[in-house]
Amino acid sequence: MRRKLLAGFTAESYWAARAAVLVIIVLQLFLSEKYTLGPSWLLPSLELALLIPLSLVSRMRPQAEQFQRTAAILLLGLTNLANLYSLVYLVESLLHGSKATGVALLVNALNIWFTNVIIFALWYWELDRGGPLRRRQHQSHKPDFFFPQMTNPELAHPNWRPGFVDYLFVAFTNATAFSPTDTLPLSAGAKLLMMVQSAISLLTVALVAARAVNILS
Repeated sequence: MRRKLLAGFTAESYWAARAAVLVIIVLQLFLSEKYTLGPSWLLPSLELALLIPLSLVSRMRPQAEQFQRTAAILLLGLTNLANLYSLVYLVESLLHGSKATGVALLVNALNIWFTNVIIFALWYWELDRGGPLRRRQHQSHKPDFFFPQMTNPELAHPNWRPGFVDYLFVAFTNATAFSPTDTLPLSAGAKLLMMVQSAISLLTVALVAARAVNILS
């Protein structure tokens, strides 16, 4: 019975991560082509490729787990760099003047911001305790994030483990507050990731605010 519940929780977490990747793909399809890295089809194709290791993880043998995780991290890193490129190009467009309308620039900035939130949610999900599969197998790895449920057993069911939605919440609150809220980073890797995400989010929000003021004035 416990094994079935564990498998169910694992499947739910992976389905949420797959849905997040699909959302990123949709967002990229609506991003102006001049802000994309390479051809407009390149990034969505890479993101679709990210779905393959996520979808096959439950069917893989334990010895293939490292290959799956390496492939997912590599493709996630490429997606992250491509989104950062879009932000840099957007900054350049604003600083040197752009023929695009203010509304178009704002829409692209918001697109990049939401994509950034989902990308870092996937990073946190993949980083914490060695990855989702090891967390569900209850392997002994030190946590990279300290969730409120860890402080009091009454706040969650026994053997609680964070799912993708928990990491999405961490990424969203970090992007809006520019700092950790109820979940604290413990490892150096988690702290660096949150710093990078906060910096990207702050820059994007500053651009949106500056452009909005310019439009209103």
